[in-house]
Amino acid sequence: MNAARFTAGRWLALSVGVLAVAALLSVGAAFLAASRVTDARVRLVDLVDPAQRDSLTLLNGMVDQETGVRGYLLGGRDTFLEPYANGGRATDVPFRGLDALAASDSGVDVRDDLALVRRRIAEWRSGYARPAIARVRREGAGAISDEEVSEGKRRFDAVRSAFRGLDATIAAERGDARDDLDRAADQLTIALVFATIVLLGTLATVAVIARGIVARPLGRLTEQVRAVAGGALRRPVEPGGPKDIVALGRDVEAMRVRIVQELEAVEKAQAELAAQAEDLARSNAELEQFAYVASHDLQEPLRKVTSFCQMLERRYSGQLDERADQYIAFAVDGAKRMQILINDLLAFSRVGRMGRESELVDADDLVAAATANLASGIEESGAEIEVTGDLPVVSGERSLLVLVFQNLIGNGIKFRGEEPPKVRVSVEQEDGFWRFTVADNGIGIDPQYGERIFVIFQRLHTKDAYSGTGIGLAMCRKVIEHHGGRIWLEPSDNGSGATFRFTLPVADTAPEEVEG
Repeated sequence: MNAARFTAGRWLALSVGVLAVAALLSVGAAFLAASRVTDARVRLVDLVDPAQRDSLTLLNGMVDQETGVRGYLLGGRDTFLEPYANGGRATDVPFRGLDALAASDSGVDVRDDLALVRRRIAEWRSGYARPAIARVRREGAGAISDEEVSEGKRRFDAVRSAFRGLDATIAAERGDARDDLDRAADQLTIALVFATIVLLGTLATVAVIARGIVARPLGRLTEQVRAVAGGALRRPVEPGGPKDIVALGRDVEAMRVRIVQELEAVEKAQAELAAQAEDLARSNAELEQFAYVASHDLQEPLRKVTSFCQMLERRYSGQLDERADQYIAFAVDGAKRMQILINDLLAFSRVGRMGRESELVDADDLVAAATANLASGIEESGAEIEVTGDLPVVSGERSLLVLVFQNLIGNGIKFRGEEPPKVRVSVEQEDGFWRFTVADNGIGIDPQYGERIFVIFQRLHTKDAYSGTGIGLAMCRKVIEHHGGRIWLEPSDNGSGATFRFTLPVADTAPEEVEG
């Protein structure tokens, strides 16, 4: 058999067609057998068994009635008649079930037996129970003679005999139904065994054909593809077998060649990127070290310049001309500004490098500490600091987080408008983070500068208009990112005031575990 005559799809379609025909024949035989099992089960479970239960329930109800009548005849108490009085209602349901069975076309013929049961019950009630009850009510207990009691027993024995006949009919029918169910189950088993044998035989035949024509070429192709996927990218793929498998192998080979080419390009790009990343990391480390060392080294000469300028200002103030006093004042002011700038730069370089271990801190305490550090500015400007609700407990370095609140609240006081400054601090939780909001009613910030303000030394105003070094917001961003959050400027709706938001991860420990 020449495998190259057809494609693998045609060979598989032929094999599946043969298997489908065999499966349909087997399933059809099994379906017929299962249908017979279902019919037999329905006859036994839904018809015969309920009729047997109804007959037993009806007999027990009649026994209760007969017991109640005998008790009443002996004792004369009306309570003994309750089973007899309730018996009619208790036997309605089983009678209805048996009547429905008798009227159905199920093949279970209980009409004669059921009619006999009804007749014997009626004879017992009209010929004995009712007259005896009426006589006791007139004459009292003991009015019924032993002969009359024996007659009542005879009549009720006839009722029992009628029930035995009904039970015998139902029991015989149940035996037949059980035999039918067993025969149907055996037929189903035989059908399933036959179907299994047919399916297995057909499947084995199809498997032999498919294995020789399709599976082996596919197996060879799979082995080669796995080798390539395992890392042997230089190994060529050489397919064989049906023409569509050959075409698939050629496509895989073309893909392998393309992957090799792209991988070489990626490896080259990764090498260049790694080199650039290494250079960038080294440059950043050198910049941080330079900022740290330069800040330290500039402290001492700057202190001397500041000190001697202040001495000149104190000693020669008023002795020189007005221009000389102005020059000295410029020198003192420049030295002070340089000292503040160096200190801020030193603090900026220390973030993330020389920090302490994180601790659980109450954000209310952070805001209180920041407010205390800004006490003079708050008092001078008449500022109002409002905290909305209870702030949460967060994990981080206390001094750095205080600095964040101090910078944001301080900006709200510094860049104020005509009205007294008002700064509001609030928080809400979302997606495992606390989102803090610090909003003020100051002059606001144009949204186009939303990113520029977080760059170090970037200022939107001259130093004469507003004091500062341009490091505060850059420091805030570095601190927040160091703690795993982010900070941004929220655009203002009415163009007035500035709203800053920043996030911090939710701490795992409950607030009561925070140390004071």
